[in-house]
Amino acid sequence: MEYARKPSSKASANVYEIVSIFAKVCRLKSIGVISSEKPNPEITSTNNSCSLVGKSSDGAEEKECEYVEKIHPQPSEIISKGNEYEHEILKLFNTILALKLAYIRLQEAHVPYDAEKIKAADECVVSELEALCKMKRAYKEKKLSKHRGNPSLLTHLSKEIQAHKKLLVELDSQIKARDSEVLLLQNELMDLELKNKDLVEEVKRQSCSATGDVNVILFQDAYKAVSKSIHNFAKPMISLMKASGWDLDLAANSIEVGVFYSKRSHKKYAFEVYIARRMFCDFSLKSRNDDDIMRFDDPFEALIENPDSDFAKFCRSKYLLIVHPKMEGSFFGNLDQRIFISSGKHPRTPFYQAFVNMVKWFWVLQGIASTVTPKAEVFWVQRGSKFSEVYMECVEEDTKSVGGGRSNLFVEFMVMPGFKIGKTLVRSRVYLSTMVKS
Repeated sequence: MEYARKPSSKASANVYEIVSIFAKVCRLKSIGVISSEKPNPEITSTNNSCSLVGKSSDGAEEKECEYVEKIHPQPSEIISKGNEYEHEILKLFNTILALKLAYIRLQEAHVPYDAEKIKAADECVVSELEALCKMKRAYKEKKLSKHRGNPSLLTHLSKEIQAHKKLLVELDSQIKARDSEVLLLQNELMDLELKNKDLVEEVKRQSCSATGDVNVILFQDAYKAVSKSIHNFAKPMISLMKASGWDLDLAANSIEVGVFYSKRSHKKYAFEVYIARRMFCDFSLKSRNDDDIMRFDDPFEALIENPDSDFAKFCRSKYLLIVHPKMEGSFFGNLDQRIFISSGKHPRTPFYQAFVNMVKWFWVLQGIASTVTPKAEVFWVQRGSKFSEVYMECVEEDTKSVGGGRSNLFVEFMVMPGFKIGKTLVRSRVYLSTMVKS
């Protein structure tokens, strides 16, 4: 025929694969060459189709048709029930061959291009594909009908269904049990979250309380350090006053008039009062950073590093307040140090360094006072007040020296004020006597 052309080696390989698959499905015992017996008419028709291809193709096409003849099994080689499938297999081969020929016609219709031939070949290809689909559906329906009519198979399937249903019920019960467990765990989780919330609040409260307690202890330590630093600065100041010819009795009496001192050496407390009153003047609870001062062993180094800091300004203002010009003039013979400090500088003299060491602890005390909770409150003790161990602390180490015991002691003057922080009291420091003030 004119439309027949030599098929490609790839197409031959595809036909070979298809034939091999169908041969395995049909469980053929072997594949041999067709015997000399008279072939089946349908096989003859297939051979004729191949012959048509051979007339318009070269020797390779003839070999392919010859291969198609060889692949058909003989009836004697088909296993039991093979005859039942022989007709369907041959029909399938014929349809595949017809599909192949239709596809070849479709290719030939493009060279040269012929729209009518293309349309006719396309319809032929579609028709053969539909025939293959119909055969596939028929085969599936046949297999399904056989299974339906097999009681043993139905029994087996029924048992499997029952087993799966039972498994489904067990899984459903497990799911319900797990859901109940999840719900129980969710309730426990909610209870734990509430308990955790309460614990967090308790920890915060205790942390604040502990922090407050620590700050109170630090405040008490700083208060003691302030008292000691006042005493340490009063010593060189009294020494300079003696060296400058000051009348210490007159000076002490000018600070606290009419005080009865059990010992003459106790007049030093009058000078400590002078210093403390001016240092505690305008005592501020403003928050400040003490780290810049505490990181130095010598606070004077902090002034050298930053001569215009808040601490430096605090030192300058307190020095000008405590050291009177007449006092400084009598100490040093001039006011050069005062002028130097007023200009914003800090002289490295022993007197000024001792003063800076004292001011450091006042600075720290104010910083700690601003952090304690509840807020620190200052209280003062009036002269003539009866001594109370709850609110007062005697500056004298041995109160027996004043005589008469503690019950008849009265305050001559207060050296340092006391502080009240919540229920905690930091006792004021006072000088006592037995004289009853009218």
